[in-house]
Amino acid sequence: MTNSMYDKILVTLDGTRSDRAIIEHIKQLAKLAHSRLILLHVADGWAARTYGRDAVSPEISEDTAYLKKVRAEFESEGIAAEAELAFGEPASEIIKWVKQKGCDLVAMSTHGHRLLADIFLGTTVTRVRHSITVPVLLLKAK
Repeated sequence: MTNSMYDKILVTLDGTRSDRAIIEHIKQLAKLAHSRLILLHVADGWAARTYGRDAVSPEISEDTAYLKKVRAEFESEGIAAEAELAFGEPASEIIKWVKQKGCDLVAMSTHGHRLLADIFLGTTVTRVRHSITVPVLLLKAK
């Protein structure tokens, strides 16, 4: 069992190109700190919000395949990773995950694809940062 400062890192992925920055950065950090990763994506389309875990949609199939691919990428470099799919509103689900399961660091990229929604609802990142006590690593997507 490792006793690093960042034993368990929650990496939130939104399934867009902006994830690349956080993936590459976390590879380096996880190797240095001997961390294990939990890759979390929140499916937030209509089916996901309406039916939660029972939802079946192309979005959810794509999300599941994407998480599998990213997990395999980390594992091929010797980094322990688990993939989890949550359903609903991203900020709420990330906050709930951290409070229920705990981690030592949350890694997020700060550029998503919901620019207009973010202006009205307050960004996912801002809400998460103010709602948890765990350190948050924010990376601006390239």
